[in-house]
Amino acid sequence: QVRLVESGGGSVQPGGSLRLSCIASGMVFSGNYVGWYRQNPGKPRELVARVSNGGLTYYPSSVKGRFTISRDDDRNSVYLQMNSLELQDTAVYYCNLFPAPSEAAYWGKGTQVTVSS
Repeated sequence: QVRLVESGGGSVQPGGSLRLSCIASGMVFSGNYVGWYRQNPGKPRELVARVSNGGLTYYPSSVKGRFTISRDDDRNSVYLQMNSLELQDTAVYYCNLFPAPSEAAYWGKGTQVTVSS
């Protein structure tokens, strides 16, 4: 049974920082690409960061320079440091493999990030 538990979300003002954590069970991160995704109601889920099994990272232009993804395969965990948060970063954030499975059973509940003044 796959279980992904994201944590670390919260409410912050613009310019603030948060660090998200994700721990997986029933799914092995080691040897795989892992990513952080976010989603707002009525919108598709989007990739905000990904890290290869070798540590190579990718960020879309919307978060590049502000977000940093890291992984700890010994803990089967992945992290997302988010700095200089902007209003448009508000979303529910999820972790998963990249490419991500489509089945709902392979996703966690996510963690809410709200950026507001």
